[in-house]
Amino acid sequence: MGRADSEEGQLPAPVKPPDGGWGWIVLLGCFVITGFSYAFPKAVSVYFKELMKDFHVGYSDTAWISSIMLAMLYGTGPVCSIMVNQFGCRPVMLIGGLLASAGMILASFTTNIIELYLTAGVLTGLGMALNFQPSLIMLGTYFDKRRPLANGLAAAGSPVFLSCLSPLGQVLLEKFGWRGGFLIMGGLLLNCCTCGAVMRPLDMGMKRKTEKAQDKYEAKEMLPIGGKSEEGISTIDKNKKAKKSKKKPKKGKKLLDFSIFSNRGFIIYTISKFILVLGLFVPPILLVNYAKDTGVPDTEAAFLLSIIGFIDIFARPACGMVAGLKWVRPHVAYLFSFSMLFNGLTDICSARASNYTELVIFCVFFGISYGMVGALQFEVLMAIVGSQKFSSAIGLVLLIEAVGVLIGPPSAGRLVDALKNYEVIFYLAGSEVVLSALFLAMATYCCLKRGKKKEPPPVKNPSAGGGSDTEEAESDVQEAEEHSSDNHQPAHSTDNTVVVANEEANHVAEEQSGEGAGCPKGDGEVLARDSSNADQTVERDSF
Repeated sequence: MGRADSEEGQLPAPVKPPDGGWGWIVLLGCFVITGFSYAFPKAVSVYFKELMKDFHVGYSDTAWISSIMLAMLYGTGPVCSIMVNQFGCRPVMLIGGLLASAGMILASFTTNIIELYLTAGVLTGLGMALNFQPSLIMLGTYFDKRRPLANGLAAAGSPVFLSCLSPLGQVLLEKFGWRGGFLIMGGLLLNCCTCGAVMRPLDMGMKRKTEKAQDKYEAKEMLPIGGKSEEGISTIDKNKKAKKSKKKPKKGKKLLDFSIFSNRGFIIYTISKFILVLGLFVPPILLVNYAKDTGVPDTEAAFLLSIIGFIDIFARPACGMVAGLKWVRPHVAYLFSFSMLFNGLTDICSARASNYTELVIFCVFFGISYGMVGALQFEVLMAIVGSQKFSSAIGLVLLIEAVGVLIGPPSAGRLVDALKNYEVIFYLAGSEVVLSALFLAMATYCCLKRGKKKEPPPVKNPSAGGGSDTEEAESDVQEAEEHSSDNHQPAHSTDNTVVVANEEANHVAEEQSGEGAGCPKGDGEVLARDSSNADQTVERDSF
């Protein structure tokens, strides 16, 4: 009957993740959503030259389309969290898929750059944001033991889709023009609705099955065999429905849980991620122009990004498998800080690369470290806040990251224009990434060490040996009183009364036989407790 007490709490008991089954379909949907969310803003850059010719604008004007998409993906995190907490993941993802598709379809009919900002930038970016965040939440509910591997496989969607969407966009541009390409891209984004449809909620179906089986088992064990057992099951169901109907108005659902800011681990993670995004995206953005300035041909310079993407495809699942090992997973935060340190040192060491071979070596190591960061970032956040608060945590983290994304790359571009020197930019970006790694590792170690010091040591005083037994007895009395007040079944109450009466009679008989008929009841209880404490003291001293 302890399950009834758990239902009376403020939060429902979480269902155990299956770590497989339908979860693999959810993982496939998350793979597709992650690929569209991260790769689509970069793949749209294929159409920028044609847009510059038709609208008579500069490159910086068209680049704002991708920037607005990314800003919507990161900046609307709290809005997505509120919608997920209010309506659930599946409806939000279906709406997001429709918005993303409608944005690109409407963009194919635009006549100026401002309309492109509103359609392809705002509308499509908002739609992808409404898909990206709920897909990660569903992935965390379906996987627990295999969650690092699942996060790594889902994160691999970004490089895979980037390697596919960019050539596809070039083919569509040559055959149908940018308007036809936008129209077809909008049709492809409707696959986000399909991915949203497979995000089946996990809690309700499994919980109802277990409750029915447990109710039948309890009724057969506690009631006599026959017609009364059926009546007992029906009365249990009626009482549960009455409790749920009474407690539904009292439960207020938080749209955005700000209590996660009381978690020191979450604050440390948020600060380190903000410092990280200031420099993480700068090298791949400036790499092609940096290679061209060193004398590398255009085709070979563009191939450098393909090298990063190819290495990234294999680095993310591999890192997810390593993070899922038993001796690594408890220390996944330190693995994440190591991946950031690896990435930052790669930027710093390659700042003076002067030929194509050195740039290729940089791309290999950058692809490995970048894939490690991408595979671990959300796994660490899930491990810190848990699956129950992950929907609110990821929304707030993405909002803070949006500020860093809007500050880092544009500031690096302005420094390049002012200094005409890429070496300083690589040093600066690498230093920011290294700083975030050191901050995460040191702050996590200090907080864990401080938390261990604050834990009270176990009490081993022999004189207090009966304290735990007294507390258990008091808790048992409270549980018995709660069950007697909550459960109003006639059959249960009569059976429980008989059992309690028999136990009391046996207890009195034992006291009288041990202490004599002339001893009062209170003295017998005191002597019984003293003798039990003395026995426990002898047993503990013997060990």
